[in-house]
Amino acid sequence: MPATPQQLFDLFDQLGIEHKTTEHPPIFTVDQGRELWGTIPGLHCKNLFLKDKKDKVWLVVMPSAKRADLNKIEKRIGAARLSFAKPELLLEILGLTPGSVTPFALLNDKEKRVTVVLDDSMLMSEFVNYHPLHNAASTTIRAQDLIKFVHALNYQPIVTDCGS
Repeated sequence: MPATPQQLFDLFDQLGIEHKTTEHPPIFTVDQGRELWGTIPGLHCKNLFLKDKKDKVWLVVMPSAKRADLNKIEKRIGAARLSFAKPELLLEILGLTPGSVTPFALLNDKEKRVTVVLDDSMLMSEFVNYHPLHNAASTTIRAQDLIKFVHALNYQPIVTDCGS
């Protein structure tokens, strides 16, 4: 059973990660989110759940305004022909449906199948925003606390430039 937002927030509290969640209508795309972002401080991000031709699974987290360059990402992370993973794989591994992808769902990846890729420019922001396991809210944390969260779950993220 996938983790609940409350379980996520409890983990944040255990890790000493300050967080603030703002509820809003469901957001399925970056374009839909732009209408609300003026009311939520911090950098708004997008999350790409990808698979390569060798069936390796990747979660790329980057600023929403940055264009994802899959060819560039492939070369930087050593992936073999990236493409978007099917919704069934997203549900199986991260317990999410399309439109709700978030690095916070790494909490659900019990087998540690995902390789995490974080855009380096995103980590220069003070605050970043991601969905708290569903797309009807945004949770704000410090960018450096994202690293703390990812490390606490025993991932070693690849930090690189993910786009243009």
